[in-house]
Amino acid sequence: MSESILIEALQGRERSAFPRLVSSYQKMVFNTALGIIQNKEEAEDVAQEVFVQVYESIGQFKGESKLSTWLYRITLTKALDWQRKKNRKKRFAIVKSLFGVNDELQYDQPDFEHPGILMENKERSVILFKAINTLPENQKVAFLLHKVEGQSHQEIADIMQTTVGAVESYLHRAKQHLRKSLAGYYKNL
Repeated sequence: MSESILIEALQGRERSAFPRLVSSYQKMVFNTALGIIQNKEEAEDVAQEVFVQVYESIGQFKGESKLSTWLYRITLTKALDWQRKKNRKKRFAIVKSLFGVNDELQYDQPDFEHPGILMENKERSVILFKAINTLPENQKVAFLLHKVEGQSHQEIADIMQTTVGAVESYLHRAKQHLRKSLAGYYKNL
């Protein structure tokens, strides 16, 4: 089924359209959310939120970009918002624990498995994703879209609603940052 027919069916609220959308894009949405959030269960929750939002707002989709580009934007927004909330809760919990008010578990970077990572590379991938997590938001998004999702610079520019030059700059700075932060790890191998 072509993308334009799927969009028309979704906008017409045809019963079979939404399950087709989910089956076509759930892997992309989940993997993108997982790259940002780095927790399988939370990425699944974000993916559900994405599809709910798509269902509710498909009438607003104007077709100025590809459907996948629109889905990436929604996914990134939802995942980054989720991550921000999680980071605020984490900071608050740390502050409360400093004053002895809170006996909750300390939040630590979860040990997660990304579907694209082979088992023998798991230790390295955890270290790499911890380093990626320290990148500024735009660099992190551009890097994950390019290296994990395999998007071209133009596709990333469309998704991020910026220029190809800005994407190239984000990627360059991300690589420099990662090179510095991972230098010690690779020197000790």
